[in-house]
Amino acid sequence: MSPRKTAVDPAKGVLHVEWPLFGELSRALALKVAREFTPEVVVGVATAGVVPGCVVASILGCEFHSIMISRRFGTASIRETPAVLGAAPGQVRGRNVLLVDETCDSGETMRLAKAALVNAGASDVRTAVSFRCGAYEPDFHALATESTIVLPWDREILINGDLQPNPKYAAVYLDDPGGY
Repeated sequence: MSPRKTAVDPAKGVLHVEWPLFGELSRALALKVAREFTPEVVVGVATAGVVPGCVVASILGCEFHSIMISRRFGTASIRETPAVLGAAPGQVRGRNVLLVDETCDSGETMRLAKAALVNAGASDVRTAVSFRCGAYEPDFHALATESTIVLPWDREILINGDLQPNPKYAAVYLDDPGGY
């Protein structure tokens, strides 16, 4: 399966997120949430939203679960629109839920995940992202940017047993070779 390529708009740049920045953004996101909402459960959108979701849940002292939303089906096909793969966690029934993803642009994934949590019986669902990148406005975000985001856990992947730059970001490395 060839990874989905990430498009780079040179005018918007690339934001290479290092672990310390990710930690500070997660902390800031948790504080923003705590000022306005008291979640009982945090649900991270798998796969990339699980990392910030778990960190935010830990900071807030909340139970953590995940929900799988993906554009990938099988081994090679990629869909234009995301789909829920698996059930929403039953632990959301009757509880206040914070839904966390790493980024949002159009909001398709967030709307789909939120609907799944509401259908599973969540009392109140609020949305949060580390990076707001487009028109969709989640309830909470740590940073708004139009830049292409390269996350620390996504920068390299194992290829034939060796850590290599993630081919998904090939355009990023070509346009910003110092970023890797």
